[in-house]
Amino acid sequence: MATLLLNLLRGWGRVRDDRLWSLSCRAAVEVGRVSMRPVGLPEIPEQTVAVARAAFPKGSLAIRARDRLAGVFADEPFAGAFGVRGAPGLSPGVLSLVTVLQYCEGLTDRQAAGMAVRAIDWKYALGMELKDTGFDASVLSRFRARLADNGMERVVFDRLLEYCKDAGLVGAGGRQRTDSTYVLSAVRDLNRLELAGESVRAALEALATAAPSWLAGRIDVAEFAERYGPRVDGWRMPSSKTKRDRLVLVFGQDALALCTAAWAADTPVWIREIEAV
Repeated sequence: MATLLLNLLRGWGRVRDDRLWSLSCRAAVEVGRVSMRPVGLPEIPEQTVAVARAAFPKGSLAIRARDRLAGVFADEPFAGAFGVRGAPGLSPGVLSLVTVLQYCEGLTDRQAAGMAVRAIDWKYALGMELKDTGFDASVLSRFRARLADNGMERVVFDRLLEYCKDAGLVGAGGRQRTDSTYVLSAVRDLNRLELAGESVRAALEALATAAPSWLAGRIDVAEFAERYGPRVDGWRMPSSKTKRDRLVLVFGQDALALCTAAWAADTPVWIREIEAV
């Protein structure tokens, strides 16, 4: 799906000047039952259009996705995954567009939520006011879980494939369907990698506060500080699977080293009772 989308969008030139559809892109974190009000992608505010076109005169992936594929990211196909009563959640069409963009740019949920706040072309794609503060990152993982629970992992891919077929951009008998659920799984793996690194960092910070002398005697503080000084969600994850697998291994080895030290016979019991540990 990602290959299809990237090839499709990179082949288009300047964005069109026409106006699209309407809705405020402020999210509500799901609490309990969530309902859906099918409205489609929001109309792009005039100020957002003006600033985005000035900042990206030749367009961008996000801008072309909005201009050319807005009809793909509709709400109605997701109706079966949402209730008719309860607090209205963020548009599933908007969330599916965010999911595709975050996969194409290799972003975790936190990074994608950050892009919706600071990136002008993302605000354009999502129909947001320039001052819109975006949505909570947890909305994205809940959306993926809702799709998986309701067997809707292929909805956006199938709609995109149908659009491309109608436009004569793909033919029958190709390999496009072989990666129909790959976007969701790839984004999930990025978030698991982020969570693993953040878990180690949280334990290190707690130990550095509660038992700095003990910690300094058990690990190479300088090496760990270089690896876990900044928040893991501030990183751009490695693009290659080999490098991501290596990072998984490093996080696991560091976690094991901390746990081995915390459960050593000569370690005070209260060390391993620290919540982060």
